[in-house]
Formats: sequence, C-alpha cells, structure tokens
Amino acid sequence: MGRLALVALAAVALGAGWLAFRHGSSSAKSAVVERVIDGDTIVLADGGHVRLVQIDTPEAGEECYAEQATALTRRLLPPGTRVRIELDPRLDHVDRYGRRLAYVFEEGENVNLELVRDGAATPYFFGGRRGRYASKLLAAAQSARGADRGLWAACPGTRLQPDESLSTGPS
Repeated sequence: MGRLALVALAAVALGAGWLAFRHGSSSAKSAVVERVIDGDTIVLADGGHVRLVQIDTPEAGEECYAEQATALTRRLLPPGTRVRIELDPRLDHVDRYGRRLAYVFEEGENVNLELVRDGAATPYFFGGRRGRYASKLLAAAQSARGADRGLWAACPGTRLQPDESLSTGPS
C-alpha cells in the first residue's frame, strides 16, 4: 500500500472515531463547560448541549427548588471547567432535543451523583432503564431525603419515584 493510501486511511479512521463520539458510539471525552442552562443541562465550549443522564432537577421558573438546583450546578461547573463526559452503553446517547445524555465528571467526581446527594436532583430512569450508576443514585436520593437536604426539605410532598420525572410543585 502506498504512503498516500496509508495517510488517507489514517484520516478516515480518525474522522470515523470523531463521528462515532458525535453520534453516541464512544463512551467518554474531555470537554470544557461554557455555561449551565439549568440544574441538569449544560452547554460545552464546542456548542454541544449535555443533559445530565439518569437525574432530574426541578424545572426552571416553574417548580420549587429550581433556582437552587441551577445555582448548585453553576457552582459545581462554572464556565471554563474541564470535565469528562461519559456515555452509558445501557442508555440512549441523545434525547429528542438533540442533547447528549451523559454523566459529567469534574476532577473525578460524578456531578450527576453529587446533585442527587445534595438534594438538588432525584434519580430519573427514563423508560425504566437503569444505567451503570443507578444503585448509587438511588442510595444518594434516599440519604438526601432522610436527612431533609435540598428539595426534600424545601418542597413538601416531593416523592421519590425514579421511573417518573420529578415534580416538586410550584415555585
């Protein structure tokens, strides 16, 4: 095989690897946070949107504790923060809005799990599908609820129902 053919083959392989991640086949990549949209959605410096998978935070402007959940995510992931974006092979990689569905790690800490631990989010197993951190997310939610942390103290009547989206009541 000629040198030009080898270079072309290498370029195709690199391009395929990039496309595989962009379309959900790779499991992790490094990225930089541009901004936080709400408690469970961020924008990366490359323009990609990431929905933190397997969790749900109160809806901004509508539900109890939404502002606090968004503020915590902003504290954990300020602009310029280098993160690792990890897909879960057991789950969808993109939602109906075109957002990447992923776990976000900052300095080795699972931000999705941290939000549940702090009572800013609950586990949400869309379609009943449980990812690799499902048991940790459930344990963290039970602990936060038992300690009345975050939304568990602020939003009476909030229930832990991981197969349904979160409802904390009006803000």
